[in-house]
Amino acid sequence: MFSKSKINEPGPKDHDTAAPMKADAPKPAAPASSGDYKPAAPKAKPPASVLSSDLHITGNVKTTGDVQIEGTIEGDIRAHLLTVGEGATVKGEVTADDVVINGRIVGRVRGLKVRLTSTARVEGDIIHKTIAIESGAHFEGSVQRQDDPLTQNKGGAPKPAPAPAGSGQA
Repeated sequence: MFSKSKINEPGPKDHDTAAPMKADAPKPAAPASSGDYKPAAPKAKPPASVLSSDLHITGNVKTTGDVQIEGTIEGDIRAHLLTVGEGATVKGEVTADDVVINGRIVGRVRGLKVRLTSTARVEGDIIHKTIAIESGAHFEGSVQRQDDPLTQNKGGAPKPAPAPAGSGQA
């Protein structure tokens, strides 16, 4: 206890009455500086959002964070890291920097890194920069490598389809 008092008293030894006032002044300054450090802590990557197995979503899901899907989604998904669990089903287009598929996807997959594990079931095209397909994975569709598969989703597919269909019908 004496060491705590001695720590607080060395600065204001000359004036005992000024000590409490000076001690009060630095204390508000300390939380302000610790407040400056608190914004640095939230910059740390938050944990992945988990969509549990009893959850069924009809609609699109979009995030800049990580998502782990254990339920069913009928709609498009956009995320940074997307993990599709073994019991999960996604019906729609999946776009993510990293995609790990343990479950079922019916639709197009776009990702810089795409990994199909041995329990994966994919029915649709995969557009990727790098891909890994483990033995035992089921895949029906085409695989196309692109340097930037995330930004070419609007320019790649729609241009060829309307041109032949438009000229053939006209």
